[in-house]
Amino acid sequence: MIKNNQPNTLVAMSGGVDSSVAALLLLEQGYRLVGGTLKLFDNKDIAHDNGSCGSLCDAEDARRIARQLDFPHYTFDCRTEFQQRVIQRFIAAYWAGETPNPCIDCNRYLKFAYLLEQARHLNMDNISTGHYARREYDKRRGCYLLRKSAIPAKDQSYVLYNLSQEQLSHTLFPLGGLDKETVRQMAQAARLQVADKPDSQDICFVPEGKYYDFLAKNNPSPEPKGNFVDKNGQIIGPHRGFCHYTVGQRKGLNLALGHPVYVTGKNHADASVSVGPAEELYREELQIRDLNLIFLEKIEPGMRVNAKIRYRSPEVPARLYSGDNGNILVRFAEPQKAIAPGQAVVFYLEDIVLGGGTIL
Repeated sequence: MIKNNQPNTLVAMSGGVDSSVAALLLLEQGYRLVGGTLKLFDNKDIAHDNGSCGSLCDAEDARRIARQLDFPHYTFDCRTEFQQRVIQRFIAAYWAGETPNPCIDCNRYLKFAYLLEQARHLNMDNISTGHYARREYDKRRGCYLLRKSAIPAKDQSYVLYNLSQEQLSHTLFPLGGLDKETVRQMAQAARLQVADKPDSQDICFVPEGKYYDFLAKNNPSPEPKGNFVDKNGQIIGPHRGFCHYTVGQRKGLNLALGHPVYVTGKNHADASVSVGPAEELYREELQIRDLNLIFLEKIEPGMRVNAKIRYRSPEVPARLYSGDNGNILVRFAEPQKAIAPGQAVVFYLEDIVLGGGTIL
């Protein structure tokens, strides 16, 4: 147990430049640190060590940075939690015809909930991550707000919409006002060996981004087979497997129809994959499940927000209403392209994250 009257924090260390500089900044601000790295999986099971989040070399880099900056470091074994909360949910979602975002689940169940639990065991005041986002206390509302990064191009608030008031009250984001170039310059000035380490691009547990290979290897049940159909349900021909396709996909369909077609939808009941021209990708509304609101208790019908339907998409004006079975209906000011079930939609009030949910 760590006992100290000075502010202290358990800093999540992935072995990359962002979390390393987050630790560096906290030390400069007078925090007493303990580093924490999450052991998410066995490399022999995932069959790679490409430097992505959770890999063996990342864990070693995290330990080295902690030694260099002179604070304790622990590795927390959460392989079981990661398997249950992230990998199995990812597989189940794909098999159900959705396009999941496992990084959101990892943040929700591990990088914040699990890490905060470990911090309490160590008698730490806070946790900290290298996410590009900002937290502030709103005296008027009497609660914490999650704001976008001060540098829009690097903002990561989209993947943090599931945070609760309890988690925000104990979370620090040291990089919220910085851009990546500045962060790397800081790492170089401090002679941190990860200063030039490239960012991870792929999902950590999917080697080389080969989603289908991972799904085929890790799901014991056979992949649903079915047909391509048009918007009227007319069969066009067989497809090669339900999980090979996602909404908005054009390449790899192997359909010679005389004009470009895209995947416009999927139906798990009969394993059909709907295809059509680009204009059939557009939708005026969607419904979400599992709504999380960060600082409001409920949605007022017709509430105006800016909505973001995927990580790299721009925000667009929308209104929120009550939907079916207690879900939330999102109606856009203009039709949106390739809305994919399983992805997250996140709501903003200017630069404040209102919350979000999973697209049905």
